[in-house]
Amino acid sequence: MTVELKKGVYWVGAVDWGIRKFHGHELSTHRGTTYNSYLIVDEKIALVDSVWAPFEKEFLENISEIVDPAKIDIVVANHSEPDHSGALPAVIAKCPRATVVVSKNGAESIPGHYHQKWNFSVVRTGDSIDLGKNKLVFVEAPMLHWPDSMFTYLTGENILMPNDAFGQHYATAFRFNEQVNEAELYEEAQKYYANILTPFSARVIKKIDEVLALKLPVDMIAPSHGVIWRKDPLQIVRKYQEWAAQQPEKRAVILYDTMWNGTRRMAEAIGHGIAEKGVDYKLYHMAVADRNDVIAQIFRAKGIVVGSPTLNNGLLPTITPIPEVLKGLKFKNKIGAAFGSYGWSGESVRIIEDHLKVCGIPVVSEGVGAKWQPTESDLSKCRALGAAVGAAISDGN
Repeated sequence: MTVELKKGVYWVGAVDWGIRKFHGHELSTHRGTTYNSYLIVDEKIALVDSVWAPFEKEFLENISEIVDPAKIDIVVANHSEPDHSGALPAVIAKCPRATVVVSKNGAESIPGHYHQKWNFSVVRTGDSIDLGKNKLVFVEAPMLHWPDSMFTYLTGENILMPNDAFGQHYATAFRFNEQVNEAELYEEAQKYYANILTPFSARVIKKIDEVLALKLPVDMIAPSHGVIWRKDPLQIVRKYQEWAAQQPEKRAVILYDTMWNGTRRMAEAIGHGIAEKGVDYKLYHMAVADRNDVIAQIFRAKGIVVGSPTLNNGLLPTITPIPEVLKGLKFKNKIGAAFGSYGWSGESVRIIEDHLKVCGIPVVSEGVGAKWQPTESDLSKCRALGAAVGAAISDGN
């Protein structure tokens, strides 16, 4: 079903209610997602982005409700990732004379995906295409979040189409932000930012400043996933500025796995110590917790405390991905600590502390290791560790 955003501008994308894993199996999408594509009917007809290939039939039917796809003059590919470009071959088969507009890097990535000799046109920041009544204006946005990413702005109707920026994996019955549950919307928007865009936070700040300096009026921000920001559209820009600054809340996340509940008991004792300092915390058993949800909580929190028993001179397999994810996401302004139980060799605490330091997360208190099941003395040390983390969070900036 198509939706008219403004006169002559239509949402023609697809809602994917069923998807629960994205980027292969790398990212959880508990509330599904949408693949947003925008059709602009002017003297020339333009299509901005497409949808994932499994939805191409529905996509083409949506376009056909408005115009004959053969009449499309311009296809803008803001980004080559297949969730946005997968239906391009099907679309361009219907309009083979259309110009495919890409960024400089898109001129490599789009052919790299589809191996087609389409009629490409490369644009740079400030370039525009006259549609008749209105124009398309382009802003390159490399590494937000791929090298080929760019934004497209429609003059006259004042719609910014920034592809992956300002989006969410969120399937809904309605297309606009004021029509959906605001708490759900922001939960998904922050999870999206935390898991995908955090490493590029410095670029986010720079690009927002660059776009704002253009002084373009913005009536809508229409990303490629989730809802369209129509009511107070710049609210999500302000949130991105806040998130990109990476000034975490005074709270902590404790994550652990356990074999015979010793490390669990240590985790709970650490939580009690944190709470004694008046600091909120969340505790996650990583054998059953969703990693992306936990990452979103870590993004919000000042403190991260990681625990694992020692297994084969290392960490449990559910914990080993965490340091790699933290390293890749480049979280800023956090503090950390480690704990764990062991039977004989006991390397896990040191390994976790070393990983935290590599990730740029300073360790604020010596880790606690407990041999076999933790004693009351061990649990007392855990509470003291939690209190030290809580104090560092409470007293810090």
